[in-house]
Amino acid sequence: MTDSVVTRVAALAALAAFTLSYLAVWIGSLWRMRGGSGMPESRPSVPSLLHISTGLVTNFFDTLGIGSFATTTSIFKFTRMVPDELIPGTLNAGHTLPTIFQAFIYISVIQVDSATLALMIAGAVTGAWFGAGWVAGLPKRKVQMGVGGALLIAFLVMLARQLDLFPAGGDALGLQGGKLVFAIVANGLFAAISTLGIGFYAPCMTLVSLLGMNPVAAFPIMMGSSAFLMPVASSRFVLRDAYSARVSLGLAAGGLLGVPVAAFVVKALPLATLRWLVMIIVLYAAQAMLRGAFQTSGTQSDPNV
Repeated sequence: MTDSVVTRVAALAALAAFTLSYLAVWIGSLWRMRGGSGMPESRPSVPSLLHISTGLVTNFFDTLGIGSFATTTSIFKFTRMVPDELIPGTLNAGHTLPTIFQAFIYISVIQVDSATLALMIAGAVTGAWFGAGWVAGLPKRKVQMGVGGALLIAFLVMLARQLDLFPAGGDALGLQGGKLVFAIVANGLFAAISTLGIGFYAPCMTLVSLLGMNPVAAFPIMMGSSAFLMPVASSRFVLRDAYSARVSLGLAAGGLLGVPVAAFVVKALPLATLRWLVMIIVLYAAQAMLRGAFQTSGTQSDPNV
């Protein structure tokens, strides 16, 4: 086998191990929460059709490149499905398995330099570990401010994409020297920030394009990075019971249905039009989250401030 094939096989085997490890942590948390651990609204029960539909739709869009975090957060705010302080953990826990599914698909079919792929994934995992640990311990108002700010950034990134302001990229399938070091550090920073709910794909694609890589090569990097970082980040939320078990189960179940439909069945959608709609929803959710943060700030008796 060639080095590329060996690296792909090793990456997929490692991803399978990460998945099994995360499942063990998640199942342990669900069992513990059934016994009364965590906030009452976070404890496990059978997901509703709304929870499953949210996972299906957002991960369907995610597989097509629109993203899932900002869209899901917007739905959470519209429906009041999840308390604000549990949104980051629920996003990470619920979208982990569908994201891993995406990574298995894209790592298998798209060429990219082995060392670049492995090192950028390592940087993302490191950033996610520290970022999730920090976010999981934040009080409600800071979570509201962080998620609201992250949604505004997501809106601006989507707007730049719609207006073709992203760099076109080059032809390279890998990076070396200083560019590679910069990419590893930047990928770790993006991963740390993504645990708030800003999403990882757009910043990662912009990074590799700025550094002269073929934008197509970004798919295994960004989806592979997300697939490795999310079990790590999610485990930190899950171990603290800082998520809604019922909603995250629904997101995962629906997402595992939405990913293959987008990847293997759907051939064409008016994605530009859909992105404008998503941007409007995200902008509304951002202002709602920030308004909630300022209202919380004015409530002297709120113990979470």
